[in-house]
Amino acid sequence: MAPPGLLVAGASFLAFRGLHWSLRRLPTPEWAARDRWQWRNLCVSLAHSLLSGAGALLGLSLYPQMAADPIHGHPRWALVLVAVSVGYFLADGADLLWNQTLGKTWDLLCHHLVVVSCLSTAVLSGHYVGFSMVSLLLELNSACLHLRKLLLLSRQAPSLAFSVTSWASLTTLALFRLVPLAWMSLWLFRQRHQVPVALVTLGGIGLVTVGIMSIILGIRILVNDVLQSRPHPPSPGHEKTRGTRTRRDDGPVTRYNSTLSLKD
Repeated sequence: MAPPGLLVAGASFLAFRGLHWSLRRLPTPEWAARDRWQWRNLCVSLAHSLLSGAGALLGLSLYPQMAADPIHGHPRWALVLVAVSVGYFLADGADLLWNQTLGKTWDLLCHHLVVVSCLSTAVLSGHYVGFSMVSLLLELNSACLHLRKLLLLSRQAPSLAFSVTSWASLTTLALFRLVPLAWMSLWLFRQRHQVPVALVTLGGIGLVTVGIMSIILGIRILVNDVLQSRPHPPSPGHEKTRGTRTRRDDGPVTRYNSTLSLKD
């Protein structure tokens, strides 16, 4: 008989694929008509990020034992939330393989593979659930990143909403991505003699991969949304143009045009 967590992950996979299919049957906003698949994919990803990120934050607040004992201390529903996330990442990976070329998605597919491998350890063994719940705090930042992408897709940049979302992305990246990654890295280093070598290696690879991607992503958002969006005085010999503004993100927005379109 399959472990309950595995059944939940399978049901989650079907649910997120079903949500994507359902969005295909709904009217697409006019601003998303040029890239309907990306709009659907971002909406599904945003739903998962809100569910798992808020669930992890609430769970760790109500049950701090998960952080005090990341291996054994967890309620049953925490395992369910982790299994739901496994199903989502599998569903999103399948969506990427079906709708995008490997050259555009290899970075996200590698990211998803690492994340699924780490979270599946908790689902299959019933241990390290607290550690996995801390990792799901990163989804609070992912929710802001998905919203930012939706605003870019709808050509809402520059705007007040986009500026607020950009600053929220940077703030949550520091608080709910870099801080949890640092905590998990420190915990794994301290417990390296109590945790099996294979899990230390797997967790280390995952933390380094996501950590590097997160730092570079934060730098890109800071440069593209904050530094480059500031008005600059016109250069000598160039006419001043009114009512126009150039952004690196203008033009058709493709979610997977670089290796730093992080999604966890």
